[in-house]
Amino acid sequence: MPSKVTKQPMVSVIIPAYNVEDYVQRAVESLQRQTFSDFELLIVDDGSTDRTGDIIRGLTRHDQRIIDFHPQNGGAPAARNLALDHAHGKYIYFMDADDWAEPRMLEDMVNEAESQHVELVVAGFYIDTYYGPDGQFTTEVKSRPSKVYKTQQEFRAAAWQLFDENLLYVPWNKLFLRERIERLGIRFRPTFWDDFPFVLDYIRDVESVSVLEQPYYHFIRQRQDSETSRWRPGMYEKREEEHGWMLDLYHHWGLDGDPASMEVIQRRYIERLVGCIENVCDPKCTLTTEQKLELIKKMITSERAQLAVMLARPRSRMMQTMLMPIKVQNARMAYQEGKFISFVKNHNTRVFATLKANR
Repeated sequence: MPSKVTKQPMVSVIIPAYNVEDYVQRAVESLQRQTFSDFELLIVDDGSTDRTGDIIRGLTRHDQRIIDFHPQNGGAPAARNLALDHAHGKYIYFMDADDWAEPRMLEDMVNEAESQHVELVVAGFYIDTYYGPDGQFTTEVKSRPSKVYKTQQEFRAAAWQLFDENLLYVPWNKLFLRERIERLGIRFRPTFWDDFPFVLDYIRDVESVSVLEQPYYHFIRQRQDSETSRWRPGMYEKREEEHGWMLDLYHHWGLDGDPASMEVIQRRYIERLVGCIENVCDPKCTLTTEQKLELIKKMITSERAQLAVMLARPRSRMMQTMLMPIKVQNARMAYQEGKFISFVKNHNTRVFATLKANR
């Protein structure tokens, strides 16, 4: 569709939207309330079957900064890539349609990028987990002290601390330089959880990074059908692939012998392995009990799992206890633990979110 842009905006905000009729207006309005107004909003209705498309069309009519696309459903990676192909901004900011942002987010991130002349700005964020019928929620803050990494070496040496706070995995707490995205030819890969490899591609050889301690973005855990809450066939294989990416990244950085970096990577792997066991034990999983036990045995007896459980240093007694079935390679014990975690996850969201935050 023809662009409404008459001059280059400072920021292109990109939102993929699929069946989010109850949330998308809140996301857009949080951008319209920004203290920084020099942005375009490219929002892609990814073949929604609810009222999402109509809501977006209505928002577009009342704000000339909004450029809407309505392709057939192709998934979030294709939607983000479509918007990237039409973006004009000096910087790129990605947002999910069921989340929202604090008013000063864009202003503070742009000011940091411009004043420090960095290729990437990373900010803190909130994880808001909703539970109960009356909209109650718990909040977890992810952040690190503000700091400017002017050299590649500085950033790489400290990146493990940012990974440890989950600040380097997702795109929506970051301001990217569009020229760099285009120069490197970076796009979202056609896979679920596509945002992580995009970020890894961007930071692989990044030269300068600013970190802002202040959290701005509200990542919402509320929808039962969201990417992070539903049962996922193939989750174990995806986590194995992601772990390989992390090992490759640190090898590329020449830090695969750094103890602090490796501990974080191995702890990340083993914590997500517990998540894979829980996923297998989810009531919606279609495997038989014997198939579940066989898969869990494969997970916990692998060389990767045993190396990770040996090198990881869990930060809580609870996590130490949860890793015991993996250490002793007891599939049935791990299965019972996975069933318990799945029960808590599906029946008491508040308790599950609190335990996960304190793991």
